[in-house]
Amino acid sequence: MSEFYRPLLEATIQHLEALQARGLKYLVLSPATQAALSSSIPASRKTSLPGGKISSPGPARITAAPPARSLSVPASKTAVSPPPAPAASVPAAKSGSDPDPTSAIAELRQRVMACQKCPPLVRARQNVVFGVGDVHSPLMFVGEAPGADEDAQGEPFVGKAGQLLTRIIQAMGFTRDTVFIANILKCRPDTPGQSAGNRKPTPAEMQTCLPYLLEQIKLIQPKVIVALGATAVEGLLGKTVGISRLRGHFQEFQGTPIMPTYHPAYLLRNQSLAAKREVWEDMLQVLERLERPISEKQRNFFLNRPAAAPESA
Repeated sequence: MSEFYRPLLEATIQHLEALQARGLKYLVLSPATQAALSSSIPASRKTSLPGGKISSPGPARITAAPPARSLSVPASKTAVSPPPAPAASVPAAKSGSDPDPTSAIAELRQRVMACQKCPPLVRARQNVVFGVGDVHSPLMFVGEAPGADEDAQGEPFVGKAGQLLTRIIQAMGFTRDTVFIANILKCRPDTPGQSAGNRKPTPAEMQTCLPYLLEQIKLIQPKVIVALGATAVEGLLGKTVGISRLRGHFQEFQGTPIMPTYHPAYLLRNQSLAAKREVWEDMLQVLERLERPISEKQRNFFLNRPAAAPESA
């Protein structure tokens, strides 16, 4: 495909997919819009065809249709007109009639993997880190952004902090395969001039990437989201209050309860039993909200009873 058309085609596809996700089934092009699209193609690339069509090298083609003619947009939605509700609406819970999200998640993954919205991050990344886990899970963990290990492997939370998160998940009675794990950012924040280390995502980066996470939440419809660290809370809720003040108290995100808690990296820096117990108390609240059984051994983790504590914590 000609490099002239590639950015235009990618932008058009993303825009149409966003409209389709909101329920749009038909798109009407006015004569003025058709004329504007026609004039945007260099004269050297235009080729007149019978019927007023304009073609170009490669698969990109713009058809000059009669006034007010509807151009069908492939869609699986049944809505005929776009609803006025915000695109980031997230249902509070799953219903039995909801379609299986597997194929929709796969389509979203393809779009995210090809994202070029943040050029500095695109140039620096090794892999896009989409997220992993069960798309039918009632529990979702959201972190900040990929680190070096995650960037190398293309999977969230695989470094030391991720290994600790895995142990926390297992202590709750889940596995990594039975929850869903994602980040606010899908690419590792670039660190120009640094050979190691990480940096916090900028507000602009978070706002650019956040729609992808919102689509994941909308499709998965978790019953509870655990926000790992202050940056995850800021990205989801827009709150910059210290995580120590928010943790332990459920927040709400468009009908979905969110439990803010410390990031596992914090527990690696602060090895106190008290900090571990605080995170575990947050997870006990999550289990209660999910109506999961809690054993006496689980309730006693990190209460100055080393024998009862999970050997991996």
